[in-house]
Amino acid sequence: MPRREPGAPPQVNPQRLGDYLEAMSKSVFQTGISWDVVDKKWPGIRGAFAGFDAKRVAAFGEPEVTALASDTRVIRNRRKIEAIVGNAQRMLDLEAEHGGFREYLRSHGDFEATVKDLRKQFKFLGETGCYIFLYVVQEPVPEYHEWRASRDAMQRPRAPRAARG
Repeated sequence: MPRREPGAPPQVNPQRLGDYLEAMSKSVFQTGISWDVVDKKWPGIRGAFAGFDAKRVAAFGEPEVTALASDTRVIRNRRKIEAIVGNAQRMLDLEAEHGGFREYLRSHGDFEATVKDLRKQFKFLGETGCYIFLYVVQEPVPEYHEWRASRDAMQRPRAPRAARG
């Protein structure tokens, strides 16, 4: 396991599906928001989302989503709230299909394939969110600075052919 960099989120040893849901939900809420804001609100978010009991969250309907969207304990982004409910439903499906959520995560063979499938299966998880989620739940991830550099290199715009000489 890579050593923890300063500022890296703390890791957890998931014992139940809700531990995975909580880690993933934190990545969802952190998208586009200061991590400090999310950390300060986290105890309230945990309470509002039934302690991240996956079955309970998956059963949230329109009334619960509407209530959460106006609950001052949470980050009131309706799309993220809906994503977390949908992600809980998908986690339950994948857990049943693979005999456990950890088994699902480890069914892909490598980090890149896992990230690709996570992005396909779950909402509001980009590459960085997937990296953080996998790191937090102690799944194998590449060293962060090397991974980030490889991502930045892939995203650099190329010069037009004529300019390349």
